[in-house]
Amino acid sequence: MDAAIGKPVLVTGASGFLGWHVARVLIERGYPVRALVRPGSRVRELAVEAVTGDLRDPPSLAAAVAGCGLVFHVAADYRLWAKDASELYRSNVEGTRNLLAAAGRAGVRRVVYTSTVGTIGIPVHAPGGVGAGERELGDERTPVSLDDMAGEYKRSKFQAEQVALDFARGGLDVVIVNPTAPIGDHDVKPTPTGRIVLDFLLGRMPAFIDTGLNVVDARDVAEGHLLALERGRAGERYILGSENMTLAQILERLAKITGRKAPRLRLPYAAAYCAGICSTAWAEVTGAPPRVPMEAVRMARKKMWVSDAKARGELGWNPSPAETALERAVEWFGGLTATGSAA
Repeated sequence: MDAAIGKPVLVTGASGFLGWHVARVLIERGYPVRALVRPGSRVRELAVEAVTGDLRDPPSLAAAVAGCGLVFHVAADYRLWAKDASELYRSNVEGTRNLLAAAGRAGVRRVVYTSTVGTIGIPVHAPGGVGAGERELGDERTPVSLDDMAGEYKRSKFQAEQVALDFARGGLDVVIVNPTAPIGDHDVKPTPTGRIVLDFLLGRMPAFIDTGLNVVDARDVAEGHLLALERGRAGERYILGSENMTLAQILERLAKITGRKAPRLRLPYAAAYCAGICSTAWAEVTGAPPRVPMEAVRMARKKMWVSDAKARGELGWNPSPAETALERAVEWFGGLTATGSAA
C-alpha cells in the first residue's frame, strides 16, 4: 500500500477514542490524514485535514473521500442506550452503506472497516465453563446470527458488518477488523470499557457482576488496523484482542496498579437485571442516559472471550499484555480526575 502514500487517507471517528489512535499511527507512518468530523467536533493534538460531514449525509461523504487512496471507517454511534434507537441504525448501518458507496465511486484502493467483537459468535460452553481450551473461545468462524445480538447497538453493528461484507462480495476491497474491549489513553467520552476504569478510580464501583471481557490496548488496536491494511485479505474479518479476563480479574489488576482496594461484593445477575430495568425506565422518562443501561446488563450475561489466532497468523498481530492497557487508562483517567475533568 506504499503507493497510496501521498494521497489523503480518510479516517472517520478520529475525534473519538479508537479513531484518534488510528489517525495517530497513520501520521507516524507518513500518511496525510483527512478526518471526517461532525459540525462542532475537532481532532485534538493531531495534524489532520479536518473536513466537516456526516455519515448520514451522502454528498458530504463524496466530498470527504474525493482524492483519497485509502479509507479507515472507525466511527460508530457507540451507545448502550438511546431514546431513539433508530439513530444507531442511521449512523451505523446506513452510514456505513453511504460511506462504502462513496469510496467505491471515488476509486478508493482499500477500506478498513472497524466492526466489534460483539458481532463474533460465542460458543455455548460446557458445564465446566470457559478457559479449558481454545476450542471454547469464539472466533471468526463461530456461527452467529442477528438473533444472537443483545441490544440495539450490537444489532446495528452486526447489520453494518453485513453491509461491509456485501460490498466486499461486490468487488470493493474491504477488510474488517473486530476489536475486543480497547482500553487506554485518550478515551475522551469515555467508552463503556473506559468507564470501568474511571468508576474504579472515582470509587463508584462497590460491587461487580460475573462477566468477562477480552482487554486490549487501544494503541495496539490502531497498529492492528495498519496490519489489516497491509496484510489483510479482502472480505475477511480479524479479531484484534489480547487477554480474556473476568471483571473481577480486571478490578484486581486495577487494584494492583493503583494501590486501591478492589470491590469484593459480587452482585447476582438478578439484582443487576432489576437495576437495569429501573435505571433504563427512569432514563426513558428523563431523557438522560441510564447509569445502568439494560443493554449493558444483557451483554454482561455472556463472557465475550475470543481467540485472536487468525490475526496472529495472517497479520502478524502481537499485542501487549492487558496490564499495559490498564496502566495507560489509569494514567489518562487519573489525570482527568486530578483536574476535575472526569464526570
